[in-house]
Parts: sequence; C-alpha cells; structure tokens
Amino acid sequence: MAESQSRPGARDRLARRLGTGDAVVIGLGSMIGAGVFAAFGPAARVAGTGLLIGLVIAAVIAYCNAVASAQLATTYPTSGGTYVYGRERLGHWWGFTAGWGFVVGKTASCTAMALTFASYAVPGPWWAQRAVAVAGVVGLAALNYRGVTRTAALTRVLVAASLTALTVVVVGIAVGGRASTANLAGWPALGSGGAYGIFQAAGLLFFAFAGYARIATMGEEVHDPRRTIPRAIPLALFITMAVYLVVGTAALLAAGPHRLATAAAPLATAVQAAGAGALTPVVRVGGALAALGALLALIAGIGRTGLAMARQGDLPRWLAAVHPRHRVPHHAEVALAVVVGALVATVDLRGAIGFSSFGVLVYYAIANAAAFTQPADQRRWPRWLNVLGVAGCLTLVATLPWQSVAAGLAMFAVGLTGRAVILSRDVAGASRSPADGPPGAARDISEDGS
Repeated sequence: MAESQSRPGARDRLARRLGTGDAVVIGLGSMIGAGVFAAFGPAARVAGTGLLIGLVIAAVIAYCNAVASAQLATTYPTSGGTYVYGRERLGHWWGFTAGWGFVVGKTASCTAMALTFASYAVPGPWWAQRAVAVAGVVGLAALNYRGVTRTAALTRVLVAASLTALTVVVVGIAVGGRASTANLAGWPALGSGGAYGIFQAAGLLFFAFAGYARIATMGEEVHDPRRTIPRAIPLALFITMAVYLVVGTAALLAAGPHRLATAAAPLATAVQAAGAGALTPVVRVGGALAALGALLALIAGIGRTGLAMARQGDLPRWLAAVHPRHRVPHHAEVALAVVVGALVATVDLRGAIGFSSFGVLVYYAIANAAAFTQPADQRRWPRWLNVLGVAGCLTLVATLPWQSVAAGLAMFAVGLTGRAVILSRDVAGASRSPADGPPGAARDISEDGS
C-alpha cells in the first residue's frame, strides 16, 4: 500500500535521542506498574491457582503482539504505532480504529494508574487520594513536556525502585517461614476455575503486560530504529514475564489463591501471610512508584499517537504541534493531562481498567493483522505468530465483563461515526468549492474514507 501522503517536515520531526537501553527501560516502566501489585487478586478470584496458567497465556499473546509491533516498527519508524501500521498495511479506516482504541483505551489506563498511585501513596480519605492522583498527572505531564530524555532518565529510576521493592517482597516471603506448597492445593487446583476462568484471568493479567510495545509508538525518537526496536521490545517483555512469574508464584505460596482473591492489596496480604509484615511499607512504596513509572510512559505514548493522528486529520490538527525547543508533542500532552485529570476526579479504578482493556486488545489485534500482510523481505518472525496474536486478542476480549464489552463497543461506534460524518462533510465541501483547496483534495478525502 502506498505510504501516507502527509509526512512531517524537518521542523516538525521529533529528535532521535533514545538508545536500546533507554527503550528497554521505557518498556519496563510501561509494564512493571500497577498490574503486578493489583492484578493477582482478581485473577485468583476467577481462576484460583490457575492464574499461573493465565499468566503464561497472557505472556504468549503479549509476545505475539510484541513481535508484530517490532516488525512493523522497523518498516515504519515514526510516531503513532499501530495507527500508522494499520493505515499503511490495511487501510485508513483500520488505522483510525487502532488509533482511536489506543488513545481512548490508554487514556483510561492513565486514569487507572493515577488512581493506583494515589491508593498506595495516600491511605487516607477518598478525596485526598483523588487530589494526589490529579497532582501526579499534572506533574508527570509537565515532565514529559520538558523532553523525552528526561522521561527516560526518571523512568530508569522508577523501574529500579520498583524492581528493588519486588525483590525485597519476594525475599521476605521466602524467609518469612510461613510460605508453603500446601497453599497451592495440588495440581487439580490449576483447573478449579475452568477454561473460562483461566482465560478471564489471562485477560486480567494482560492488563499488567500491556505497554511492552510503547517504544514502537516512539519510533521517531529512537536511534537506529531498525536495529533498536526489535531488540528492545522482546527483551523488555521477557524481563517482565520473569518478574511476574516469580512474584505470582511467591504470592500463591505465601497466601494461597483464596486469600489473594479477597485481598485489596494482594502483595501486601502475601507478605503478611508469610510472616514478613514489616515489609508492608515496601509494598506500598513499590506500588506507588510502579504506577508512576507506568503513567509516565503512558503519557508519552498517547501523546505521540495523538500527534500522528492529528497529522493525518483524524484528530484536531492543533494536537500535531511539536514544541520548538523540547521537540515533544506538547499540545497533545497538555490535552491528555486535562482529560485524565477530569476522569481521575469522577471514575473508579475497576471501571477504568475494564474500559481500557477493550481498546488495547482491539489495538493489538489490528497490529497482528497488519504484520500478517508484510512481504517476506520485511518479515522477521513467522506469520503464524500473527494469526495466534489476532485469535488471542479476540479471545481475551470475549472474557471481559459484559459491561466493559458494551462500553467498548459504544466507544468505537462514537469514534467511527464521528470520522464518517467529518469525511462526508469534507467531501461535500470540496465538491461545492473546489477552488478552496488544492487540486485533488476531494479525491484524496474520498480515498481516505474508502
């Protein structure tokens, strides 16, 4: 398929400042966030010990999505992620669908991360938590506004602190003296939730993985993207998967699935059950820092997808502005901070996570479909991984609560209908006043909407 007709000029390009190490750190900061501190409880509720199987399923699907994103990013090393890939490989409508799902779904993820940060940082009244959550959004948006190198530097600190906290927790469970294999209830317990429960657990735990391809949405800022991106994305994913398996197993050994299922803070419950309650403050600090790291990377990724969509006219073109000094999409990031701040003040954590999951899974299903169409000279991985990725994403979508599915379908209906209305008005205006635009404007708009 022909490449997009609208390309950013030299003055509008983002600076390439990120190396492989920075890319891996941003990927880790996107994944090792609120999920590892919160997702094991809901997963244990629906699958029991089978959450470990769900974790493996989520990791396999995440790997399929990661290699699809990496393969596409080497061919299209520009900001926008699957929004760009969908446009180039499948058509403009598919690209818009992916971009819309990413922006709206990840905006909900930002809300969830901000609320999680506040719940760990401030164990006080709800109004104090909401105020801290809004302050966190504003502070991190200001940091992103100052430039991506500062984003990478702070993310490195946050990831190190989060990994340190998780290590202390796992060691504490190991030496606490109360962890036991008896808490796993034997092999039969792995299937206690049935196949549906295991896949539902995979869907819940996928939320903890989502973020591995964040660096692909920042392809315009990476040194040597054809070499860096394929290395950074899978490496960040494998590190995260290993961390989650160790933490999940330790939590089950300490508390068992039934106690985890009823815990508001599963890792804190596991530490206490293991006889290492003195480490509870470490869990709280680690949860707060991990949520901050994920929120930081989310703001950067959404801002750059919004930039790409605005360049093509799929979002208001005001959002396509790049700061003349800091070389970041500052209008997009300011708008995001305003929207997330409003959501943080009005919605709850569970609603934000469910709404986010629908959009993210659709986004990655389109990424796999786009990667499937790439010719042999652009491929680094076999096509069957793309097929598995599409099937896996759609299966996990089907496991979401019906309220999340209904809200997700309504969200996509609003976005697609709005785009159709705008395109029809543009075509009608071009037909009535051809002199108002350059020759071929009506034809270009028609092709964009075909």
